[in-house]
Order: sequence, then structure tokens, then C-alpha cells
Amino acid sequence: MASFKITGGRRLQGELIPQGAKNEALQILCAVLLTSEPVTIHNIPNIRDVNQLIDLLGDLGVWVTKIGESSYRFQASDVNLDYLETPTFKRKAGALRGSVMLLGPMLARFKKGRIPRPGGDKIGRRRLDTHFLGFEKLGAQFHYDTNDGGFYRVDAQNLKGAYMLLDEASVTGTANVLMAAVMAEGTTTIYNAACEPYLQQLSKMLNAMGAKISGVGSNLLVIEGVSELHGTEHTMLPDMIEIGSFIGMAAMTQSEVTIKNCQIPQLGIIPDVFKRLGIQMEFRGDDIFIPAQDRYEIETFLDGGMMTVADAPWPGFTPDLLSIVLVTTVQASGTVLIHQKMFESRLFFVDKLIEMGAQIILCDPHRATVVGLNRRMPLKGIRMSSPDIRAGVALLIAALSADGVSIIDNIEQIDRGYQNIDTRLNAIGAEITRV
Repeated sequence: MASFKITGGRRLQGELIPQGAKNEALQILCAVLLTSEPVTIHNIPNIRDVNQLIDLLGDLGVWVTKIGESSYRFQASDVNLDYLETPTFKRKAGALRGSVMLLGPMLARFKKGRIPRPGGDKIGRRRLDTHFLGFEKLGAQFHYDTNDGGFYRVDAQNLKGAYMLLDEASVTGTANVLMAAVMAEGTTTIYNAACEPYLQQLSKMLNAMGAKISGVGSNLLVIEGVSELHGTEHTMLPDMIEIGSFIGMAAMTQSEVTIKNCQIPQLGIIPDVFKRLGIQMEFRGDDIFIPAQDRYEIETFLDGGMMTVADAPWPGFTPDLLSIVLVTTVQASGTVLIHQKMFESRLFFVDKLIEMGAQIILCDPHRATVVGLNRRMPLKGIRMSSPDIRAGVALLIAALSADGVSIIDNIEQIDRGYQNIDTRLNAIGAEITRV
């Protein structure tokens, strides 16, 4: 198990280029199974979860060719379905949350899908009902084998379009059902669909492959089934979660940072939320410039009430950035309530921030009140462990701002979502050693 040793108190200065979007990559890569023709994808992030999925596709028989620093060509012309029943597949797919999105493409093209109970972040219950209820609406049969930790089997010889109202606006659930529906017979209507930029990108890619999807960007998708899909070329968005992480990091460390090539129109309300925390930023074309700030003050509501930051399905504020917002407010002036509505275990890292000197009240598994220190005292370095991807980076931001040396264990969690984060931050003045 690797660790980061961070010497805090360094002011950073320079430019950061965000990686490709992790959450988009996991969907886009699964979609290559929908055609036997070559699919070229650019701006793929070099992170643990994505690399594991690419490795899994190769094991399935997909030809994988690296054609540039972040570009790959995939061709699923000789997929080995027998591999789905092997212990190796169960072990590798079970370690990766994104592997569940292999089911939709498998079902569409090969009429069956197999996946072990997937792993991923320990952030509370993350049910998969939306996926399987959607498949069943299309005519698939679902079986759950409780042996060996759980194994999902889905079969359908003839998928037919259907109307469905999803029980929740699940991003991965919408993506999975969408990929199954593009080759179903007839028309499928998905209401209460997730509409995150990741889904918009997936829909655009599928349409470029010959799918007929309308309503892209809304919560009502209409899909006219086609008999086959073709190859295409696709470039992924920059990772909005990494962009938000860099904004929070710059504020906490009093650093002057320029985040390049952000595709700002795709960020939704993310910049506005950080502005309401008092963080200054300038849009320079498609770059975001964050000046060094001695202090930043959390706004109140118009009636003087305490600010609340809560997550919500898109176009609301993404839950993946609540951990970053929470740590950023630790040194702000003012008080804020952080309300994590969608996951019940994502705030459990705040005990480490409290040990570092933060003033936080964990009200319940979903809510934490942060009383900003206003830089009256710095955080102090401690030893801690990364419980999930986003909490791990929140702890890294805290360590970068703290006095003294911090150790973060279990940094494999951070590596799952952030590409060479230590090398990139060291290049602009951080002192992070991988030990």
C-alpha cells in the first residue's frame, strides 16, 4: 500500500491541464463493444480505474492500440464471450465499479451480459436496481447468483423498445440502459434520465456511430433502434471534478493557478458554487485563472441565512465535489452547511480534518457544518488514510495547506481518479513524495 508524504505550507504557482473526464471514460470505453469496427478515443485519462477497464476489454478480445499519449484505437471484432464465465473476469470486473456498464453493450450486441457484483468507492449503498429494471423493460431477463459474492446474469434474444420512467436519475443506470436501447427493435423512451455532460458525450458518440438518440441534454431521451452501429472518433471532455479540485486547492493554499482548456460551458454551476465561497476567478477564453487570495468569505443567503451547499442530479451541483467544497471552506471566513444528499458515508473523512484543527460539526451521515478558521490558525500535518477518491483529494488539499508534514495512506484510491497528481502538483511548487 503506497502513501503520499506531503510537506505543507507551499504556495503553488503555474498552469494545470485537466485530464480527460474519468466518469465519461468509463461509459465511452464500454460503448466500443457495440460495433465490430474501429473506434478511436482521445483524451483518455491515465488513471487506475480507466486502465483497469482497458485491460478488461483487452482480455475480452477487443484489439487495443495506443496511438498517442492519451489516444487509443479499439476494435471489438472478435469478442470472447466465454471469458465472461472465468474466475479472472470475475476478479477483475468485481474490482471495478465501472464494469457494470459493460452489460448494456453486451446485451445489445451479443444478447447476454455477465458481471460480478462491482466494487468501487466505499461511500454508502449504491444500488443497481435502475440498471436491471431498465433492461427488463426492454425485454431482458435478469438473474442474480448469490454464489461467489454475487454474479449478475442478463439475457435477451430480442430487445424491444419500451417507455420507462427511471426510479432515479442514475448516471451509470441511464448510460447502461441507453447503450442497450440503441440496438433494440422499435422506439425507447427514457424519462427521468440523467443528463450530465458525460451522458451528453456518450449520446453524441453513439449518434456518430449511427444511433438515433434525440433529447440529448434533457431528462427525456427518445431512441429509435438501429440494427448495427459503426466505428467513430471521439474526444473526451476535461474532467470537471479535477477542475473543481484545482479551484479549491488554489484557494486553500493561497496559490495563483491557471487551469487550462476547461470547456467552461460544460461546467454548469460548478464555478458559481466556488464563487459563493468567496473564491475569485477569471475566465480567460477557456482557461480559469485563480489569483492568490489571503482570505475568502462565504456568502450568506439574501435573507442573511447561513449558506448551504447541497448535491443534486445535473444540472444541480455534482456530489463528487462536495468533499472538495467542504475542505475548501475550512479556511474561509464564515459558516456553511454541507448537505450530502445522495450518499450516506461520504462525509466520514471529516474526523481527519478535525484532528488537523478544522472546526466541523458532523451533524449526521449526510450533513456537516463547517465554521471557517479565516486563517487565524493553520491546519497541522497528521497521518491519515484515503477512504475514497474524492475524500482522498480533499485530504491532500488539506495537507498541502497545513503546517508540517502529513502522510496519506491508501493513495491507490486517489490514483483511481487523478492522473499523476503528485508529479503535476510538484511541477507547480508542491512537495509531495510517493513512499
